Amino acid sequence: MSELTHINASGEANMVDVSDKAVTSREARAEAWVLMAPETLALIVEGRHHKGDVFATARIAGIMAAKKTSDLIPLCHPLALSKVEVKLEPDGERGGVRIESYCKLAGQTGVEMEALTAASVAALTIYDMCKAVQKDMLIEGIRLLEKRGGKSGEFKAK
Repeated sequence: MSELTHINASGEANMVDVSDKAVTSREARAEAWVLMAPETLALIVEGRHHKGDVFATARIAGIMAAKKTSDLIPLCHPLALSKVEVKLEPDGERGGVRIESYCKLAGQTGVEMEALTAASVAALTIYDMCKAVQKDMLIEGIRLLEKRGGKSGEFKAK
């Protein structure tokens, strides 16, 4: 198992120095789920929600969140993202919305946290917009699906 990179020799939290790392192409995908009642999902899908387009709002929130990740996660580096994409798919069988985010850049550190933040905030936005209709929605399954680039190479969730 690898060492924790954000802990220095004294056991204190610190920001990793990436200045000697090569600039390479880096990508990451993450997902989250918002589970809800069929009636709530129908409101969203049919565009009948009184607050407006839930998917458009959640998509923009996810993109904005990815760009602000270093403001939210204390030891993350500010990154110049070249692409952020947030997809939202209703799933009537499972009873909710699947969110998938994708982040890409050419840089010295990975974009996993940005992808995870995008998926998380998109899920929270759906909850916020729909909480007046249903308070017991469940946000779950926030996870990294895959990443490419950098020293640690490729990762793909099973």
